[in-house]
Amino acid sequence: MTFSALVASIPSPPISSFQIGPFTIHIYALCIMTGIIVATLWTNARLTRRGAEPWVVIDIAILAVPLAIIGARIFHVLTHPGFYFGVDKDPWAVFYIWEGGIAIFGALLGGGLGAWLGCKWTGIRFWTFADALAPGLLLAQAIGRFGNWFNQELFGLPTDVPWGLEIEASNAAFPPGLAEGTLFHPTFLYEVIWNVAGVFVLVWAGRRLRLQWGRLFGLYLIWYGSGRIVWESIRIDPSEVFFGLRTNVWAALLGVALGLVIMVVQKRRHPGLEPSPYVPGRQWVPDGAVQSQNTDDFVDLSAPPANEVSDSEATSSTAAN
Repeated sequence: MTFSALVASIPSPPISSFQIGPFTIHIYALCIMTGIIVATLWTNARLTRRGAEPWVVIDIAILAVPLAIIGARIFHVLTHPGFYFGVDKDPWAVFYIWEGGIAIFGALLGGGLGAWLGCKWTGIRFWTFADALAPGLLLAQAIGRFGNWFNQELFGLPTDVPWGLEIEASNAAFPPGLAEGTLFHPTFLYEVIWNVAGVFVLVWAGRRLRLQWGRLFGLYLIWYGSGRIVWESIRIDPSEVFFGLRTNVWAALLGVALGLVIMVVQKRRHPGLEPSPYVPGRQWVPDGAVQSQNTDDFVDLSAPPANEVSDSEATSSTAAN
């Protein structure tokens, strides 16, 4: 039996939304929300192991998540102006985010600004937060890509590979002139596999190589950007093109370059390990005794409680009395 006979084409889900009373629930939005929740929980766990106050990530996310959504929408509009401006176009549609249209690179820019503000607010080092976030962010992006599958959108070139994606001919994204039943590259699945593999790489590198001071986030940018260059190059959805490349390919190239710069510059500036997840003077001191912590990801340099007295000190005190 051949490999082709063992692998079937990938059907698209028959629905992309459902009703609960008067409300329409879009599965794409559920995928995005699930990714945000997963990333928040994992980042909290990683920051807590590092010595940060439990759930300080919520204070940062309050600013980062809304600005990420705003940035994602702005980036999409700027890179797809023909969707919203021109003859017979409704410019107010730029605000109709529920109709779809967000971009991860805009989310990184907006979310990065929000995270920086949140870190200034809480006293957490920005690069400590970025490194703690990196694996969870990549996993969240993998989860979010399933939303594109439900929406039957952002697929790749026509293909005859056995795992080709089925798209309904009635779908607005189905290219005109192609025969019904044409299969397409499932770019959503390629990115899901690449991102999940990247999660394991980031976790391994963070522990084995002790990547701190933003270098783990730099590795995230390199990994994600490298894959996105490939998947974006075979997508056929409309996009602005500059010098022969789609805008998101340029954004991915810049992401890879920025990741390399972060890794090189931060290695030179900070050859040692971070002394604390907090900037000097903003340290959080937990109540009660400090429990021993798993430091596979980070080095815990927390000082013991002031009221902890060693056995030798206690013995000396008793003898003196």
